[in-house]
Amino acid sequence: MSDTPVKQQSTTAFYGQAVASFAVAMAATAIGIFRLNADAWVRGFLAIAVLYLVTSAFTLAKVIRDRQEAGQIVSRVEQARVEKLLAEHDPFQKL
Repeated sequence: MSDTPVKQQSTTAFYGQAVASFAVAMAATAIGIFRLNADAWVRGFLAIAVLYLVTSAFTLAKVIRDRQEAGQIVSRVEQARVEKLLAEHDPFQKL
């Protein structure tokens, strides 16, 4: 059985690009809503809708990540069981 831990880590550049992209998108949306030629309540509604969409997207991403990580743990447990069975198996043992 391998003792190598599973390490899935993003690079610093990818993390920075993701943060910068999120910041630019939020700033552009905020500026667009602020400069929209509409009543204040319409702009307020759009701002609340965007914030709700962002929080929902974060929640969905977390749920998907948690489900994937749980699947990896189950897979590693199953792999360890198979490796243990193979290690204990003696093909020359009489039945």
